[in-house]
Amino acid sequence: MAPPQNNADVRRVRSTDATRIAELSGQLGYPTSAKEMKARLRNVLKDKDGACFVAESREGGLVGWIHVSTTPLLEVERRAEVNGLVVDETERSQGAGAVLLATAERWARGRRCRSMSVRSNVLRERAHGFYLRNGYEHCKTQKAFRKSL
Repeated sequence: MAPPQNNADVRRVRSTDATRIAELSGQLGYPTSAKEMKARLRNVLKDKDGACFVAESREGGLVGWIHVSTTPLLEVERRAEVNGLVVDETERSQGAGAVLLATAERWARGRRCRSMSVRSNVLRERAHGFYLRNGYEHCKTQKAFRKSL
């Protein structure tokens, strides 16, 4: 697949990106404060099994982010997972998401991952189309469970 064309440059996340990342997280449906995002980002930056990349428009300004990580698994070969991906709602369908995804895939290949997975809420039909267009296959439908600790 040819690299996507876009008007965004991708780089590693910086701690100074926390406020904008928090704003974009709200668009994804996970609102949080800039203060809380700074704390989360500190932990992500320390994690050697994960990476976070941002897309900046060439005109200036952070327009998206992706968080990817690897986890050693017993049931399958080593794989990476997209933990979160969002592009500003005013910038979608212009290539930034595809470039972020391709960057995360390169990062994962560099860590000996044989595949990449992503979970997407059943309501996010536009996102499902995005992943299908970028070479992902719908492999299963499942229920998610969570417990507060």
